[in-house]
Amino acid sequence: MTILNSQFDRIGQSPTVAMADRVAALRAQGRRLIGLQTGDPDFPTHQAILDEAQRAMQTGWTHYVPSRGLPELRTAAAEKLARDHGVQFDPGSEILVTHGGVHAYYCALQSVLNPGDEVLIADPGWATHANMVVMLHGKAIPVPSSAEDGFLPALGAWQNVLTSRTRAVVINWPNNPTGALPPREYILSLQDFAVKNGLWVISDEVYEALVYDGCQHVCAASIPGARERTLVVNSLSKTYAMTGWRIGFLAAPAKNIDNALKASQNSITCIAPFIQKAAAFALTDPGVQEAVREMKSAYARRRSMVLEIASNFASKVVGVSSPKGAFYFFLDMRALRIPSLEICERLLEDVSVALVPGSAFGPSGEGFVRMVISASDEDVQTGMELILEWADHQVRK
Repeated sequence: MTILNSQFDRIGQSPTVAMADRVAALRAQGRRLIGLQTGDPDFPTHQAILDEAQRAMQTGWTHYVPSRGLPELRTAAAEKLARDHGVQFDPGSEILVTHGGVHAYYCALQSVLNPGDEVLIADPGWATHANMVVMLHGKAIPVPSSAEDGFLPALGAWQNVLTSRTRAVVINWPNNPTGALPPREYILSLQDFAVKNGLWVISDEVYEALVYDGCQHVCAASIPGARERTLVVNSLSKTYAMTGWRIGFLAAPAKNIDNALKASQNSITCIAPFIQKAAAFALTDPGVQEAVREMKSAYARRRSMVLEIASNFASKVVGVSSPKGAFYFFLDMRALRIPSLEICERLLEDVSVALVPGSAFGPSGEGFVRMVISASDEDVQTGMELILEWADHQVRK
């Protein structure tokens, strides 16, 4: 019998993609659904970005380019990090252009991970963070957190799972799925933990632009003394509504980028140059930055709308915490005492609202469901009302 790669037995299909596929299939059958499951901005890519990509294609930017990425995009990424976070990276040796944030994360892990190494990952968290570690023959170690603590693992929880095989810490703030965003003091303490134990910090910051109520995102590499052990993963997907363009970057010390470059060269060769041209434009054009602010304002408005609906409904069944960042609500439905997967299946069947079960994001996510606000105002409003009414009905029937 021909043997397959057994590591994939430990990796499930993406629950977000699975739900999106199910929604697409039901819609193809003519069913009207409210899709609040996929973290994809409901805004079009800015027209000026489209124009720049078309201009680049028409002027010959359709062939191989250096695997590190076009110098102008690497410079734009470095300038963005300096402007927004006061952290300096050399665009010549410390920036790698990647095929979206997922590829940046893959290259970051490839640069530091040896077979059998352990990686600490806050739970709940985006499933790909753990799955990618497994794919690279490492061991993903969940660090539990709770809603009561704002989904920030206690600092002692990181220490409790530390072993001699621990190689890195993976963080993602603002967080998918919870919207959690720690204060600067927390990140300082976590970086101290990394220093004392000789660990790399891989920081997924793709939602950095989406913060609310005057909160501030802190780039993990901006902490004094942290830059030399921190790998920053970023992407244009969420901020610029460019999810399908698959363009991102990794900022890290030169020795990490040297390894990551080899991983990139041997997996994708390079990113389409016309996309890189468009991305460099997106990072630097004032008109595009204004459009980003408008998108953020729309998310903030929807966030306030959800909180108002929840306050008016005053459900004793669904807990609604205010996310500090990203565009997700992690709704607490533990009072129903129903597995989160079953909750999502029943919501889809009973009221035609599609969500993602919290269990998909780790053991600490059980009993919760993730709802996006990267959908139309109407869908967010109607979907939230239906969720609350459905949950209330479960305890009354």
